[in-house]
Amino acid sequence: MSAPDSSQIEEEFVEAKNNWELEKLYVDLASTKGKALTPVEKKFLRGLLCGCSPAEIASIVYQSRSSSTVRVYLSNGLYKYLEEMLSNAAGHSVKVKNWSRVTYLLEKAGYKKGRFQLPTAITLRKTHKEQDSELVKINSTSIRDWGEAIDVSVFHGRKIELAKTQQWILQEGCRLLLILGMGGIGKTAFSVKLAQEIQDQFDYVIWRSLHFSPSPEQILEQLIQTLLPTPETATAKTVESRISQLIDIFRNARCLIILDNFDTILASSGNSYAKTEFSTLTVNNQGTKNLLPQIQYRQGYELYGELIRRIGESQHQSSLVLTSREKIPEIAALEGNTSPVRSFRLTGLNQSESHSILRAKGFINIPEDRCRVLVEQYGGNPLFLQLVATTIQELFGGNIDEFIAQGTVVFGDIRAILDQQFNRLSQLEKHMMYWLAMKQNAVSVRQLQQNTIPGLSPRLSQRLILEAVDLLHRRSLIEQQASSFSQTPVLMEYMIERSLEENLKLSEEQEGYFLMSQTIFAAHLKNHLRESRLNAEI
Repeated sequence: MSAPDSSQIEEEFVEAKNNWELEKLYVDLASTKGKALTPVEKKFLRGLLCGCSPAEIASIVYQSRSSSTVRVYLSNGLYKYLEEMLSNAAGHSVKVKNWSRVTYLLEKAGYKKGRFQLPTAITLRKTHKEQDSELVKINSTSIRDWGEAIDVSVFHGRKIELAKTQQWILQEGCRLLLILGMGGIGKTAFSVKLAQEIQDQFDYVIWRSLHFSPSPEQILEQLIQTLLPTPETATAKTVESRISQLIDIFRNARCLIILDNFDTILASSGNSYAKTEFSTLTVNNQGTKNLLPQIQYRQGYELYGELIRRIGESQHQSSLVLTSREKIPEIAALEGNTSPVRSFRLTGLNQSESHSILRAKGFINIPEDRCRVLVEQYGGNPLFLQLVATTIQELFGGNIDEFIAQGTVVFGDIRAILDQQFNRLSQLEKHMMYWLAMKQNAVSVRQLQQNTIPGLSPRLSQRLILEAVDLLHRRSLIEQQASSFSQTPVLMEYMIERSLEENLKLSEEQEGYFLMSQTIFAAHLKNHLRESRLNAEI
């Protein structure tokens, strides 16, 4: 990487002169340094004053994505001069720590042209001395608040997924990231591991679980009190003003916030598990408008949507990471490949990673073919593999062949997790799940639109089928392969078991073709799955 010539140095970032007292700053820094700043140091300083990161400066100056040279210049030179100069002027220690603080510190010190004003959320009811003290707290204190984050000292796989999401946040400026996946797939552990690996790049790290459904007011108060722990933080009364206050903090300091279990504040689309589960749906002009309720917030939690939207749309230097089984509407509307708002879908672990889970549960010499059967059967779901491994050890004496031979795949906590997700579905989504189970192989939306779904009359419109598939995908209940969709084997087994159980309930009160056809359908699927599993074992 070659240094830029002097003419290029003078031409870049000239807009800094419009907003900053550059000459005064050059003189004061030279006085601190003991000699004049070099042309390159002036260049990098102007880049910082224009709000550019070291990577952006490197891209402009060197036409390179590598920012190592710029970071060395800053760490070994400019940051030290700035800290000494500002500390001497303030009468107490001032630390720069990273590039994003430079403009705020220099603006506070009076180097910005025009009248200087602090963000509203910080200036409310503060004297100038209090304002200075508050900014020093934001810019010089690091906080790690892990709340009830789980222990991930033992963590299996996910190296590729971690590398990709880290790149999104650190290199590509992703400020809102949704980690998606079905129950048990490891979203919580992944969020903790991700935060641990990138925590040094942030001033504040806060991990919170929404498992007990805190209100938006409660979570905002917790975040702001942790980020700005002073009596003045209570000046913002409404949720909207507190969101504005939080975003101001996000601009002043680099914060990493993780909200786990976001789906607990989302409303359920399904009715209670009732005798009408498999009854024929009547689709008419009056009934279709409520046939597919969209993913939305529970009553009283709607302002979470405003929080997510504003964090995604506002410009700041922080990142909010959410984990959820379902994709929320604000993410779907804002996300994109080059957008600062993105979603990442976690799928099952591969064979090697899954094998490490089984070894950790005591299966040291498990044959590869036995391991493969279990992994494929449970779709590499980490929690499911841990649960079934415990059952094999406790009930089958560690004999995997005995467990496979007994035939029951979905049971206990595994069943409870799948029940929880299935019961959130609308009637049409539930019927679509049965139809996909019957198809077994991956099918496209077009193929689904060309077939009649059993139990629905008259034929569904193409729009409703498209919307149902979209919703099931957003709920992490079907997997996508190119333009086709399918269920994992464990979900397919669950659908068959549920169909058979429901028909046993209905048999006491209902007879006829529908019940018979549903039972035959379920039995056919169950036999086919058994044959497929046996063939895979040979």
